[in-house]
Amino acid sequence: MKLLRYGPKGQEKPGLVDAEGQIRDLSRHVPDIAGDVLSPAGLAAIAALDIASLPPVEGSPRIGPCVGRVGKFLCIGLNFADHARETGKEPPSEPVVFAKAVSAICGPNDDVEIPRGSDRTDWEVEMGVVIGSRAKYISEAEAMDHVAGFCLINDLSERRFQSERGGQWTKGKSHDTFGPIGPWLVTRDEIADVQDLDMWLDVDGERRQTGNTSTMIFGVAELVSYLSQFMTLEPGDVISSGTPPGVGLGMKPPTFLREGQVVRLGISGLGEQRQTMVQA
Repeated sequence: MKLLRYGPKGQEKPGLVDAEGQIRDLSRHVPDIAGDVLSPAGLAAIAALDIASLPPVEGSPRIGPCVGRVGKFLCIGLNFADHARETGKEPPSEPVVFAKAVSAICGPNDDVEIPRGSDRTDWEVEMGVVIGSRAKYISEAEAMDHVAGFCLINDLSERRFQSERGGQWTKGKSHDTFGPIGPWLVTRDEIADVQDLDMWLDVDGERRQTGNTSTMIFGVAELVSYLSQFMTLEPGDVISSGTPPGVGLGMKPPTFLREGQVVRLGISGLGEQRQTMVQA
């Protein structure tokens, strides 16, 4: 299934995309795409519905973040060896984990703000992993049973805030709108091999990133198991699993986003996003 949330910011309703690409309203059946709705039982209940009987959503509503009430927004840094090297770092021996503020989350096609004082706002196409059931001290073999599905994420960054303002990476990753999520949450059964998905990102129509999840250093199952050794993962938590090479920081000379530019990105099977850069 492809699950989504649509409507004005803060008033999103749950929906489903049918086989013809039509959005269907789920609000009579579930309160949101969040919490226990993401559990195996919750997803099974949605899958059992007669899709044709769900009301179609007319027009072209705004698409919101595909997951509501996200508790933790966790990110994995330097998870593609060639991306690590383009930033001047060696590939890590363990996952590099940092947090992104949940207030950074926005819809997949919402405008993205360039923070005040920023001159190094950067892009990162990433695959998101959405947790569906509580995970604590789980093995790698058990990990995928705790995953509800996957989504597209642009893990935007302000590189100066990230690396030159002291502390950890979070302050460079957490500005409002720095976490577009969606358009859909694609349930696990829809993806034949999550470690073989093509990834791409364009800025003003020029290809900047091209990659595939097959080249991740740490795969999805390993990441979910690893994180569960340090914290309990809850339904609706989102893990952004890393970016391939081609970020602005790695260009020669480094090139960053400016007001008015348009970023488009996608992952095979997970949809596309489009954002216009605006000044905060």
